[in-house]
Amino acid sequence: MRVNARLDDEAAEQIDYLTRATGLGVSHVLRESVALYYGHVRAQRVGLPHFGALIGKGDSGRSDIASNVKRHVGESLDSKNRRPAR
Repeated sequence: MRVNARLDDEAAEQIDYLTRATGLGVSHVLRESVALYYGHVRAQRVGLPHFGALIGKGDSGRSDIASNVKRHVGESLDSKNRRPAR
């Protein structure tokens, strides 16, 4: 695909910097930039809905987990490390 884009001065300077710093051509820098941005956007869009589907699915049987999280985590770690509870 051929692309014709208008860039502001700042974007043009950034591309110039990247081509000089890497020794790569403009096309390569732009392909890499698009691939990096694509990965970033995909991770946000794909990861969050899957994570969101898990929220509220667990049931510890305790009603005070959120308000006493530090104490519960500490007790769990103490138990795991076989130390007496605090």
